[in-house]
Amino acid sequence: MADIIVFHHAQGLTDGVRAFADTLREAGHRVTVPDLYDGATFATLEEGIDHADEVGFGVVIERALAAVDELPSALVYVGFSLGVLPAQSLVQNRPGARGGVFFHSAVSPADMGEPWPAGVPAQIHAMEDDELFVEEGDLDAARELARIDGVELYLYDGDAHLFMDASLAEYDETAAALATQRVLDFVASLG
Repeated sequence: MADIIVFHHAQGLTDGVRAFADTLREAGHRVTVPDLYDGATFATLEEGIDHADEVGFGVVIERALAAVDELPSALVYVGFSLGVLPAQSLVQNRPGARGGVFFHSAVSPADMGEPWPAGVPAQIHAMEDDELFVEEGDLDAARELARIDGVELYLYDGDAHLFMDASLAEYDETAAALATQRVLDFVASLG
């Protein structure tokens, strides 16, 4: 059993993100899913990004950091797109991380403060033709991370950005099922 925190994407804490967290719970893990948008969800990624801009990305990140204050240090950090920013930052900057799982996004480890912690494994999951992932530099960052021992990059056929979220039109059931199984196996391997 692992303690896991899941950070949602720019469209908010959707039913799809909640369902993914429930899948982790059903596998026997303790899962925390903070709502970084105070209940707001958005029909499109653009609307969600506009909201994050309006609130301030710094505020969103501060909310994420505050969400771990009362949690143990030995966490697995999971992030979906926007949620990768706090997830990856916490893996690199909060001692004790057990692992990281990053969906739809990645950041160069050099841009996240402390170096990647030795011995901490992670997974990155994205679609190989996702324009946001490829054109905004996330693919390059993911490949850089994947050169670190214990970090794996999984690319799926397709071009959807938030392919893991079952509540969105771009959900890809086949890719999501494979990614979910890989995450469950990964978390189980952490002991």
